[in-house]
Amino acid sequence: MFIIKIGGNVLDDQQMLTAFLKDFASIKEPKILIHGGGKIATKIGNQLGIESNYIKGRRITDAETLDLVTMVYGGLVNKQIVAALQKLSCNAIGVTGADANLISAVKRPVKEIDYGFVGDIRPAGVNTALLHELLKQNTVPVFAPLTHADGNMLNTNADTIASVLAVALSKYFDVRLIFCFEKKGVLKNVNDAGSVINHLPKKLYDEYFAQGIFADGILPKLENAYAAIDAGVKEVLIGESIDLVKNTGQETSGTLITK
Repeated sequence: MFIIKIGGNVLDDQQMLTAFLKDFASIKEPKILIHGGGKIATKIGNQLGIESNYIKGRRITDAETLDLVTMVYGGLVNKQIVAALQKLSCNAIGVTGADANLISAVKRPVKEIDYGFVGDIRPAGVNTALLHELLKQNTVPVFAPLTHADGNMLNTNADTIASVLAVALSKYFDVRLIFCFEKKGVLKNVNDAGSVINHLPKKLYDEYFAQGIFADGILPKLENAYAAIDAGVKEVLIGESIDLVKNTGQETSGTLITK
């Protein structure tokens, strides 16, 4: 099966998003889509006077920001994607982790940084049995990056959700996890779009990380990619959405993540 996370400029570019959803809908195997929406949330937040704060690529979520991302991720972005997929005869269902208790979480404890209302999840927090039933009915879950704990919604990194879902569903499927964003892959030089690292084993990642070559925004993807590989996911790809989805099952562009 395919677990695909989409975010970044793909969501902001209607032409690119339309092309991606067409390719996604054409995949015959079981599939799940997880979307971000941080740039859209930031834009609407600015209109509402809600300032966005990030540390190492992760959003700080106070109570006001939690309301914002719940509205934008769980409402606006999620339902627009679901409606577009229905037009493509892809029977999508838009969900958060709170719906049918699909993904439970714990509020991230305050240590050096207080991330606010942010959820941390583990594979045990995924309702794999229900997800498996949905997939067997040819239903396509579309996840907004929101989980729940103790009666509260929690903002949860979409890359993390994709990674944890991939690990949890590995008991049923050989999972290909794909992180789609606006770059061709993981870049050795963030200012050079052609400096794609085609293969990034963990040892090389550690060397490059020590050199500080990675931009903060790519770090959550890489951390979650290696966590998924270590937990049994068959393969992880990071790169531009259209290339990766069109070439599923074949050699493709982008960055291949391995141990």
